[in-house]
This record gives sequence, C-alpha cells and structure tokens, in this order.
Amino acid sequence: MLTVRADERLAWDPDSGLVPAPDRPPGEPAVVDSWLVTDERVRDLPLHEERFVRASTELVPGLRAAAVHDFLGAVRHRLPGHGRWFPRVEAYTGARPRLALWPRPAPEPGEAEITLWIPPAADPRRRPTVKGPDLRVLAELRDRARARGADDALLYDRRGTALESAHSALVWWRGGTLCVPDRALPVLPSVTRIHLERLAACWRCPVRHERVSVAELMELETWSVNALHGLRPVRAWADAAGRTRAAARISARAAEWRQAVSHRAVLPVLPAREQPCAP
Repeated sequence: MLTVRADERLAWDPDSGLVPAPDRPPGEPAVVDSWLVTDERVRDLPLHEERFVRASTELVPGLRAAAVHDFLGAVRHRLPGHGRWFPRVEAYTGARPRLALWPRPAPEPGEAEITLWIPPAADPRRRPTVKGPDLRVLAELRDRARARGADDALLYDRRGTALESAHSALVWWRGGTLCVPDRALPVLPSVTRIHLERLAACWRCPVRHERVSVAELMELETWSVNALHGLRPVRAWADAAGRTRAAARISARAAEWRQAVSHRAVLPVLPAREQPCAP
C-alpha cells in the first residue's frame, strides 16, 4: 500500500499507472463507484468493480473493459493501508476517455437507524440504474431531506411504487421473508443488497422480489443498505412538509444481520473469490 493524499485525485495512465492529476477532468463523471475500506478490509470489492466496468464501458465511448480492469487492479494496490476510507473511482467522457481515483477519508459513521423523507414528486433521475449521471440531483434531494430533519430521501415512481433512497438501496420484511425490489424496477444494482440476498441464501431465509407502494412500505420493517453505512433500519418517515411518524416495526434481527454483514470482508488486494456463509 502506498501513501496518498486524501484530497488528491489520481489519473490513470496506461504507461505510468496512477499519477497525480494536474487538473480535475472537466464536467461531472459519467460513472462513479465507491466502497468502504477499514484497515485494508473491504466488502464485496469484486461486485463494485464489475458494476463499474459494466457501466463505464456502456456510457463512455471508446473505453474498453481491459483498460478499466487494468485501472482497477492498480486501484487495489493504491488504497491506503490504515484507517477508514471511502475511495471513489470515476470515468469521464470526452475526446479521450479518462479514469481517476479519489481516495477520500470515510465520513464518520452515521446513526444506527435513520429517518426517510418522502418528497412531493416522483423519482427525477435520468439514468437510475447507473451510479454517476444523477449525482447532483440526488445530492440535492438529500440536502432537502436533511433540511426537514431526515437523513435521506425516498425515491418512488409515478404510480407510487417505492424504489430506493437517494443514497441507499431498500429492503423490507414480510414476516420471515426478506423482500427486495422487483427485478424490472429501475433501481441501482446495489452491491449491499446483493450481499444481503446471498446471506439470506446461506441462512435459508426466503427472498421475494416484489413491488410495494410507499404507503405499504411505511407499515413494514424496512432497512436502508449501502456500502458506507451497511445496514440501518428506518425508524421514522417524514412527509413532504417534514412531519414525522415512527416506523411501524423495528425488530431485533437487524443487529444480527448487521454483524454478519460487517464481518464478511476480504482484503482488497486479494483476487476475487466467493465468501463462505457466515456462521
């Protein structure tokens, strides 16, 4: 592991590797991905890499998968070795495609439970299945949620079907069945949600893909899941005006699942491999 500056972007050069970028590439990145690194340990890094390769080769003209794989291989060996980090990999369009790494220290851990704000309008994203094109609008939604005392904003379609939040995937429970969004819904392919589905398979817990309305979701035990914070139950919902009400259900099982998720991590420099089921 090499020492890097947290505020310095590193540009990818096929001949020189990752080098300090003299200037940030113009415009917003077309694709980004991030994961939590804690003392060299990271969860599901191969899944993050696969998602980044797939999206960046689709959205950035002229960018080949082999070049992205080479870049990500260099990223693995350039991540800081100690402390908590939340590195971001970026792909930019232009006359010449560009790849960059922003090491970034991880934010302080958030609350163990969260409040979600229900905005007055449906999901405004242009490319909901790709992380990157809608970063600005999602950040604005989270800012609006925080101004109303919530932690993040719920996203839903024009029919009132719940999708995810601005910065997390959502899962919910019907009795002993873990429920996740229907495969046809326009949601980000969440690495942490996939992790929970695999954990459920290990524990022989049934998983159901379905559609749920916002009104019904508010009556169910619901978890917000992402790479940075792991698993956090939704403790309350806030309406458009910021009025909140307690979540209908929060069970003790969240602690058990959270612990299992936090323990299933591998070193980022190791080759991709399947992780064993948690005990």
